[in-house]
Amino acid sequence: MTKVLQVLSAARVWTLKDGAEHPTGFWAEEFVVPYTLFTEAGWDVTVATPGGKQPVVDNLSLGVKGGVLPRTAKKLKAELDRLSPVLAQPADLSEVDPDEFGVVFYSGGHGPMEDLAVDPVSGALLTKRLSSARPLALLCHAPAAALAAKNPDGTWPFAGYRMTGLSNVEERFNPFAWKAKWLLEDRLKEAGADYTAGLPLKSHVVVDRGLYTGQNPGSSAALARRIIADVSGA
Repeated sequence: MTKVLQVLSAARVWTLKDGAEHPTGFWAEEFVVPYTLFTEAGWDVTVATPGGKQPVVDNLSLGVKGGVLPRTAKKLKAELDRLSPVLAQPADLSEVDPDEFGVVFYSGGHGPMEDLAVDPVSGALLTKRLSSARPLALLCHAPAAALAAKNPDGTWPFAGYRMTGLSNVEERFNPFAWKAKWLLEDRLKEAGADYTAGLPLKSHVVVDRGLYTGQNPGSSAALARRIIADVSGA
């Protein structure tokens, strides 16, 4: 059985450049859809967060302002209720060994820009995982976590990798994003990633060696399905 480590941010706010704290967390679709597809494939999923802290859902991901239709929001809320025991007791990211998992999958939301982007434990895990060439997936804002990765010589292990993540255009659909300290697309390019983006709000998945990235929440299913197909040899 394939084992999956699904990593979520434990952040509850995203600090903007004026010092304001915008409520955040993980994006509902980006957790629920991959988790469901992996378990339906018969895979075993372990959810982990920094420090084993209980993650919270970004309420924006459950409403029209977040681009979520009422019927979809209702389904997501029902799934979050069903999975509440899983979210209530996540593993501590510092206590997991990525080598024990066939797939490492980071879900997004603005949360990773607050905690995972500067988390040395997560950064070391990502560095180790990337060097193994085994499947590593980063969805939407989750590529921000890659910014904390560092080789022993101080270089960035993701430099030169083709990858995607939420684009500047998509980010600025959110009015509060204009107050952001930095935007993901900019930071990835500055760090040395070969960043590409598809059409705004459309599914876009990029695969480079063992690295799988999805551009936005709408890429959740396509990203998970691509991984399942590749790992299963379907």
